[in-house]
Amino acid sequence: MSEPEEKLQGEQRDSTKKKKKEKRSGKKKKKEKKEQEEEQQVEEDESECVVLRGIFKLGKKSHDVLLTRTRLTWTPITPETPTGEACVVQPGVVLLQDVYAVKVKRRRAIGQQSGGAVLGVALFCCKKRGKRLEEDTLHLHNASSEHTHTWYNTLKELLAGFSSRPRYLKVFINPSSHKKEAVHIYRDHVAPLFKMADVRTDITVTERKGHALSVMKECKLDEYDGVVCVGGDGSVAELCHAVVLRAQLDADSPEKPVKPVLPLGIIPAGSTDVVSCSVHGVRDPVTAALHIVLGHLQQVDMCSFSSLGQLVRFGFSAMFGFGGRSLALAEKKRWMPSSRRREYALVKTLARLRPEDCQLSFLPVKISKKNLFEQRFPSLYFCMVTHFCGVGTEGEESWTTNQGLYLSISIMSIPCLSPHTPQGLAPNTRLANGSAALIAVGNTSRSEFVKHLKRYSSSSGQFSFSFVETHAVSAVRIRPRALTGWSEEESEEDGDSKTSPIIQSEGAAFPWNIDGELVEIANEVIIRYEHQLIYIYGHNPQEMKWCTVNLVHSV
Repeated sequence: MSEPEEKLQGEQRDSTKKKKKEKRSGKKKKKEKKEQEEEQQVEEDESECVVLRGIFKLGKKSHDVLLTRTRLTWTPITPETPTGEACVVQPGVVLLQDVYAVKVKRRRAIGQQSGGAVLGVALFCCKKRGKRLEEDTLHLHNASSEHTHTWYNTLKELLAGFSSRPRYLKVFINPSSHKKEAVHIYRDHVAPLFKMADVRTDITVTERKGHALSVMKECKLDEYDGVVCVGGDGSVAELCHAVVLRAQLDADSPEKPVKPVLPLGIIPAGSTDVVSCSVHGVRDPVTAALHIVLGHLQQVDMCSFSSLGQLVRFGFSAMFGFGGRSLALAEKKRWMPSSRRREYALVKTLARLRPEDCQLSFLPVKISKKNLFEQRFPSLYFCMVTHFCGVGTEGEESWTTNQGLYLSISIMSIPCLSPHTPQGLAPNTRLANGSAALIAVGNTSRSEFVKHLKRYSSSSGQFSFSFVETHAVSAVRIRPRALTGWSEEESEEDGDSKTSPIIQSEGAAFPWNIDGELVEIANEVIIRYEHQLIYIYGHNPQEMKWCTVNLVHSV
């Protein structure tokens, strides 16, 4: 046999061996996949196995009630028709993940605090109405004390299996938020839900700005399951910063942000409640409280703000230029009512509209062209891009730098929804999508800038101007080229904005609006995007799909 023929036969043998090996490997993978599916099916079957079955009255009709590890269903007991045909009735269903409390019902006389004849079991659950969560109650009537207590104890045991639900919370209440309603909101709407769900609380009513931060630095957090803030955006910003900073201190990591173990709950009690609207979709304390007691958790992006190598704070959004100037002016008029103060500051800042001369640098996030998958599932798409492709960092990408005049520069890691901006200040971002939104508004006339601002109150179009640019970024650096700004004594001229900034004295600080709080910084600022840095109680109103109560009472 010639050498070429031997070589050919050898290649054929190798090819045959390779095919057999791939075939065995394929069979092995199929077998493993089948075993995994069987295990998953067994787990599902176990979860749907009937734990209890009994007869209860719902309304005036008797029902056959079934309890599994995940749900409770009830079907009315109906007699057969004369022809022997049974009526087909759709059973009512409630998922245990939507039940936050169970109580034994008793008949008590007026003034009687304990005891009384057993009437049955009451399940306290939530139902979804639009973006809101509402309280609902399912009454199961049965006069047997033994039967009732068996169901009560079993239900309590099953509800205790939801590990994400808090049992002990540290609560901060800002009594000065908005119209000083925070204490009443907590007492009337939140505390009863916490009590019903057997959630213990340790309450601190803050007395000054920075009080919550000082308490968080010193208190022992091991015994708590979460932290709750009752207040406006300023209180939320302070507590979010405090939670992340405390995690950083506990981990002895001064350079790198550390994800806190404790989640944060936000009860809206302010005038705009931007973070609460972005997380829950609505400004509703009951919705926020139900998310907390049910243990709904989500990871949310944040940003770190630093200057000259020193951390300034952690936050969700920042505005430089118009946003910072208007807030600085509003802070000087604290004696005014909040709504009037905001309107006054807005009008005055527009009258004194001046651009900032600065160097804007940013690290763009590499994202391919929009496709159908990205448009339909933006958060999942961005997370996949971030995971597989990576977010651009200083070592991997070069900074994109622009020098010029800017009326406003905004950096936002969340959509920043509010009643005044229904689509959000950054409508193209999400709560945890792998990038922050940079919105840079170049110098233009006052009339054009006002048109841009008005678009935020409508559905879209706020970025469809030649002087507005947007970018998905992982870091931003803003370096003022000259100390520019305005003073209280400036002339209030009408007409278009000036093309050259006003020179201010050396050493003056620039006002920044960071999460609605005024922060004055005299040097360049570096903003870094921090992916999913904090856990917040709630469900993303734009992307999360979760099961709600289906109380179909057949009574």
